[in-house]
Amino acid sequence: MSSANLGEEIKDWIISILIAIVLAFFIRYFIVELYMVEGPSMRPTLVNGERLVVNKFIYRFKSPERGEVLVFRYPRDPSRDFIKRVIGVAGDTIEIKDGRVFLNGQLLNEPYILERTRGSYPLVTVPEGHIYVMGDNRNNSEDSRFKDVGFVPLELIKGKAVTVFWPIDHIKTLP
Repeated sequence: MSSANLGEEIKDWIISILIAIVLAFFIRYFIVELYMVEGPSMRPTLVNGERLVVNKFIYRFKSPERGEVLVFRYPRDPSRDFIKRVIGVAGDTIEIKDGRVFLNGQLLNEPYILERTRGSYPLVTVPEGHIYVMGDNRNNSEDSRFKDVGFVPLELIKGKAVTVFWPIDHIKTLP
């Protein structure tokens, strides 16, 4: 092999590696991100240590919907991520009475929760540009009921959790 051919081969490899790095960066920051569940707040839907695929571009085209599980930056410390379920969107009213959640005055059907919610929460209206989120393990979840989370601004949403891919025996899609 001549030195000219070797030089061309090295150049081709460098270009291929650079393209791969740029594509990986683009995918990671704009399309999907892998996320690991930390803590018990989403049990039984998600458990500690499960790994998820998070769709980062879906909310560029549509707004979050009630029932979706999403990842957002914690309002008090945006370097931390939280994962919760959307309970209410802009204009919705939320109230918790006797451990039951009411959305727009109607009892919310929640087959996904671990146990009934302890306590009550006064009637609130979700403001424009925000969502109201709760963990499925209501009695062990820091969510919109707490001042440090509160109504989550749409700009803090990282993406929609779409698939559990690890451990292999937990593979499933999410609403």
